Amino acid sequence: MNEQRKTGFLDRALRNLRGAWDKIARGQGDFSSANLSPELNDEDRARLIEQMVACLEGVGGEVSARGRAAALGHAYLALNEAGRKRFLTVLAEEFDVDHDLVKDAAERVQNVTADTLRRRAEQDLRAALVAPRVRLLTQFNGLPEGVKFLVDMRAELLAIKPLEGALKDLEQDLKGLMAAWFDIGFLELRQITWQAPAALLEKLAAYEAVHRIQGWEDLKHRLAPDRRCYAFFHPSMPEEPLIFVWVALVKGMSDNIQALLDEDGAKADPEAADTAVFYSISNAQVGLRGINFGDFLIKRVVNSLSRELKNIKAFVTLSPIPGFVKWLETALEDGEPLLLTDEEAEELTEALGKVEGEVEKDQNPLKAALDKPKWHRQKDLSEAMKATLLRYCAHYLMHARRPEGTAMDPVAHFHLSNGASMGRLNWLADTSRNGLAQSAGIMINYLYELDEIEDNHEAYLGRGEIKASSATRNHLKT
Repeated sequence: MNEQRKTGFLDRALRNLRGAWDKIARGQGDFSSANLSPELNDEDRARLIEQMVACLEGVGGEVSARGRAAALGHAYLALNEAGRKRFLTVLAEEFDVDHDLVKDAAERVQNVTADTLRRRAEQDLRAALVAPRVRLLTQFNGLPEGVKFLVDMRAELLAIKPLEGALKDLEQDLKGLMAAWFDIGFLELRQITWQAPAALLEKLAAYEAVHRIQGWEDLKHRLAPDRRCYAFFHPSMPEEPLIFVWVALVKGMSDNIQALLDEDGAKADPEAADTAVFYSISNAQVGLRGINFGDFLIKRVVNSLSRELKNIKAFVTLSPIPGFVKWLETALEDGEPLLLTDEEAEELTEALGKVEGEVEKDQNPLKAALDKPKWHRQKDLSEAMKATLLRYCAHYLMHARRPEGTAMDPVAHFHLSNGASMGRLNWLADTSRNGLAQSAGIMINYLYELDEIEDNHEAYLGRGEIKASSATRNHLKT
């Protein structure tokens, strides 16, 4: 349930992959991972290029082609971090688009007039624009776990900073392949239960990115009869969740994540529940970043639960607001988009005085309160901060925008793009260290109302309009 366990199952998967590819790669002469230096020195770099050329030439039958690709992948897996970066650089730079060929093809398209010749020239141009490395990458499709290998390769590329030049082009080539291979039509939605294989449950715990799973009992609680977990899978990665969502079946909208996750809390009857609360969604594969299927996941789960449980009338989230405190700190330093009222400033100053004595004259009382350790446990102080922070938070969610006009908060943008509306802000709903640091403990319920999802989606992405409840809008009033 922690980073060590995640490393453990990844190491097991890597050993299995190496073993499978080792058998396929036999017969590749002196090109093997055992004969390469971990850092891929200059001599080995030359041998690597020869192997890549051989893969592209495709001499021999299918068995030979699989063997060459397997030897290449096996070699990559055996390299250290520096060696893998050199491997990727070779692939990116030595097998890039032939720019002279593209130029010649483009000139032919411009110069020919006959319809048949123009079509042929356009075909030649399209072919010239595809880098040889793309053909090489697609050869891994025929290998066991070959698609997963490429997903992980893109993850390692994304970790390179700065990612630029030919390496950036390679990453974009991989992204293009992923977008085609992971089309929503190929994905399978599965409900994961406590009876799932232990290896899959272990992956859920390791990949959970929002609310850390503390152990097996915690995981079992999240898979209890009044809970659900759904994930998308791909046929080429049947044991690897791509993205997954956790759902709690409750009465009414949940307003506190600690209460929702409490292992000792009362167990609900799913047949008596009236609300499905989506409280966490995690992308499991870094290499699929930018391949958007999270919106399809929530909509598919809503439809599945609607069919299974007719008593569920409301579909909501209990979502973090990860960008709020960072935005607020910047706003306070830059002069605040919404000034504290005299009454708020006086109340905050008085509450701070009870906690730490006289407040400095020029100090912003809200900033001073947020800087106070464990401020949320000081009743007078937290009550004095409540209305002000909720007002700032409502302003951030509804009015802070990216340059392109979409919501600045990434979670807000995700749910609004999916057709949700803003429901209720919940005070001190997440008092974990992370919850306080990111959002001052505030969480929000986004509402998925079946008959309004499409209209909300079009209004937000088409016109930049955010639908919000009167309760959220009322926080903006002073």
